[in-house]
Amino acid sequence: MNKNSSNIMALTPNTSNKRETVCIYGTGDFGRALGHKLIQSGYPVVYGSRSTQISNLIPKDAEVLGHAEAAQKAAIIIIAIQRQHYNFLTPLAEVLRGKVLVDISNNLKLNQYPESNAEYLAQLLPGSKVVKAFNTVSAWALQSGTLDASRQVFVCGDDVEAKQMVMNIVRALGLTPVDKGSLLAAQEIENYPLQLFPMWKFPMFLSLGLTAFFFFYCLALDVIYTYIYENNNFSFFIAITIPNRVCPVMALILLALVYLPGIFAAIIQLYRGTKYHRFPDWLDKWMLCRKQLGLIALAFASLHAVFTLVTPLRAFVRWRISKGIIAQVLSNKTEPLNNTNAWLSDSYLALGILGYFLFVLLGITSLPSVSNNVNWREFRFVQSKLGYLALILCTAHTLVYGGKWFLSPSAYKWYLPNIYILSLIVPCAVLVVKFVLIFPCVDKPLTQIRQGWERNPKYSE
Repeated sequence: MNKNSSNIMALTPNTSNKRETVCIYGTGDFGRALGHKLIQSGYPVVYGSRSTQISNLIPKDAEVLGHAEAAQKAAIIIIAIQRQHYNFLTPLAEVLRGKVLVDISNNLKLNQYPESNAEYLAQLLPGSKVVKAFNTVSAWALQSGTLDASRQVFVCGDDVEAKQMVMNIVRALGLTPVDKGSLLAAQEIENYPLQLFPMWKFPMFLSLGLTAFFFFYCLALDVIYTYIYENNNFSFFIAITIPNRVCPVMALILLALVYLPGIFAAIIQLYRGTKYHRFPDWLDKWMLCRKQLGLIALAFASLHAVFTLVTPLRAFVRWRISKGIIAQVLSNKTEPLNNTNAWLSDSYLALGILGYFLFVLLGITSLPSVSNNVNWREFRFVQSKLGYLALILCTAHTLVYGGKWFLSPSAYKWYLPNIYILSLIVPCAVLVVKFVLIFPCVDKPLTQIRQGWERNPKYSE
């Protein structure tokens, strides 16, 4: 009988798990969105406001009270107002004593104040437990269910229990809390939303610099040189011809730069005989932005594909084809098919198609929604093995198309090599060194080092 009773009790819902009331100061966009999300998650919500009149903007199941009355009903109070309005909290110091205050504010620029907003709040109300959270989540993300936004919420605070209470709320909202430590981390957290693509700065500046260099390089050789020495005005090349030369060159070089830091890392580890030593800072930063370099390279490759597809529509191409046809008619002679050129043309196109396919596969796999669903071995196989295969195919694609200019004197205008010759330097160097690194006599000690073996233990001290 007792056994049956215990089973019945186990199936009875636990009524003690009722959510605690949460108070929100501030009825702006974020305050309303957060209150709506809290109510959906089962939390009673009370808004503290100067005006206790119910507004259509406030979630209908929320209660609106004065600041003091609202604070008395909740242990957790979310401060959804800007720093310049914190002064109204000073008269409420006794009411807020012992309460958990969640600061969600952001600034207009990096390091706008000497201390973080959360630290400033803690100075105003020393009797309260201040926790920084929710400042990296937007009102739109809360309203849309965070389906298309980041789910991470950075949390920091000096009181462990208060921080855990806030993290429990974060989890209840379907978000992922990330403990960043004490309140000293608040300024770093407040700077996150103000950073504009921090991991993209180096790849973007590098890409813009190389693009400008290759554009003016082609402009000098294909437009200026031709105008000066051949009296031909090919200025219209600026629209499609030159971009369609710069884009594949940039795609190939950037793809090679994705794998070049791995080559440097392997050489450094072989030289040191250990993996327990930091790489140089420049190499660390380079390796951290490889994903961004690869995605920019994919963008250039995609532009090259589009430019190539519209080539038959160009007036210059149609004129050149019709000129060739008329020349054959006037000479009453049909040029026979050149099998060698046909093979080169088809090989060049096939290598480009296969290389671009693998390029796209690399880009898709790097997306968080895809990479989170594959294990490390599958991810490494795609990004490393298939990545090198894509580099080989794209290099061969360029070599088949531009290799004919290596030994052609006419290709060296102003004694400068053709752009396709320049584009092959970095990828060929990467592939040659990688080919050496896969030799058993080199690969075996490198694998041992990466598994923890050390030639000279002094580096691990």
